[in-house]
Amino acid sequence: MEVHTVIVISIGLILLGLCTFVGHMLGGAPGMSAATLVFLPLWFIGAGINLIIGVKRAGYSIAEEAPVFLVVFAVPAVVALFAWWKFR
Repeated sequence: MEVHTVIVISIGLILLGLCTFVGHMLGGAPGMSAATLVFLPLWFIGAGINLIIGVKRAGYSIAEEAPVFLVVFAVPAVVALFAWWKFR
């Protein structure tokens, strides 16, 4: 796994933390649960932007970037779904 991939996954986890924090401030545990679900489409867009950058700027093909996209999206998404399950 490349350093860039680890950095992007870390950004996703930080974004999840921020969403969860805002959810907690606005509505306690139910707000945190809702915030994790709000995070998912936001992170899908963020991971998609990373895919586009990999294709357009780094010169990778979509076939090369697709597995990276899946990992970059899935790791924070799984954490978010686990958090949603715990906070609901």
